[in-house]
Amino acid sequence: MAGKRPHVLAVPFPAQGHVKPLMSLCRLIAKHGIKVTFVNAESIHHKIISASQKQQQQDEDDSGHNIVMETVPDGLTPEDLPFTLVETLPKTMPQTLTDLIQRINTSNPNEKVTCLITDITLSWIFEIAAKMGAEHVVFSTFSVASLAFMLHIPKLIEQGNLNINGSLENGVVVSLSNDIPSWRKDELPWSFSSNPKIEKVFFETTKNGLKEAGKAKWWLCNSSHELEPAAYELLPNALPFGPLNLLDSNNVGSTNFFSEDSSCLCWLDTQPYRSVVYVSFGSSGVFSQQQLDELALGLELSGRAFLWVVRPDLADGSSVVYPPGFGTGLGKIVEWAPQNRVLSHQSIGCFVSHCGWNSTTEGVTNGVPFLCWPYFADQFHNERYICEKWGIGLKIDFDEKGIVRSRYEIKDKINMLFYDNKYRENALKLKEMCGKSVDDGGTSCKNLKKFIDHLYRR
Repeated sequence: MAGKRPHVLAVPFPAQGHVKPLMSLCRLIAKHGIKVTFVNAESIHHKIISASQKQQQQDEDDSGHNIVMETVPDGLTPEDLPFTLVETLPKTMPQTLTDLIQRINTSNPNEKVTCLITDITLSWIFEIAAKMGAEHVVFSTFSVASLAFMLHIPKLIEQGNLNINGSLENGVVVSLSNDIPSWRKDELPWSFSSNPKIEKVFFETTKNGLKEAGKAKWWLCNSSHELEPAAYELLPNALPFGPLNLLDSNNVGSTNFFSEDSSCLCWLDTQPYRSVVYVSFGSSGVFSQQQLDELALGLELSGRAFLWVVRPDLADGSSVVYPPGFGTGLGKIVEWAPQNRVLSHQSIGCFVSHCGWNSTTEGVTNGVPFLCWPYFADQFHNERYICEKWGIGLKIDFDEKGIVRSRYEIKDKINMLFYDNKYRENALKLKEMCGKSVDDGGTSCKNLKKFIDHLYRR
């Protein structure tokens, strides 16, 4: 093996919340002298480049030029929804990905691809890895608990807890452990209640794909043993070495789909200690105009300063129109924010979040209490972690008609979170615990070293 070095090829699912943590992991791997080829789908490549081409170059330089960016066709047209990729990728990517690996292996025999790290939704890549003589390792962007739930699908169907369509009956609750919050109807990892077709596609993809993922030696997870001890006990093959935002100190600007507006950091500098409500719903959450109006007016009614991330497509794909009389005298609105830096700022008092797992871990590691506003998939269970298990946040409930979260509910929950110190105290305890897990000798630090050593021995 003299003169040869490990070469990892990483393939994320083409969505912001999947690309970002896998790039963080790849940066950590590359810093240990391992070459990494990071493969993005064409549909998102132009977004990443246009959002932060300069930062991408810095990312590569910081890793000692060990990360090479590649793209492959994904079969997506401009008219398609991102969720369509679940069906198109297995049809369009296998051959081009195989060709890419062959080209890499032929061009430099001393740097052949030795390991494929792929998003858990892309388990069909197992066959490609086997054909090319490379190890296949699965990367999960979900909590360990959500991963455990998905891997238990066959057993849950056999027990009658899930029907063959992946649904629960009203009132049915599924629990994997007394120490893990339960799952309920319309709160499953594949739940897209507004679109049954997408829900069915995601369930079938999850059920069938995880048969292959189950063959992996390890499931790499953006979590920590201390954060989810009960879930970890259910999955001995899980290798958590997160939260990744603590291990990867750079903000991974080269994976953003939107350009960051850093002016909000200067604005935060002018605000009192722990006084600001930070509001962000990730890269895919959308509102009806009625709900956007209620949120805007609820923030204003709270009487507190706010930093609100409003993407251009936040109003259900349309341009945002604010309600009559709404002013931003109390707050600041940006299209995209450097979230980890925002959450670590001393002026942030709480985080109104969709509860995506990346946002959840970023809030947790910065000791920030949550107001939870989940949309779909694993976000509902992350909310249960936040509110029921960890005690670091509150749920923002719908009105009696179940249509919108009212301005008064939003105002009241914001005030409750600021008035009751227990949420902040619990959040700071979690922050300290996560910090220890990534320190030298911590469980996440040990797991990362274990994986790096394995790559060199392969």
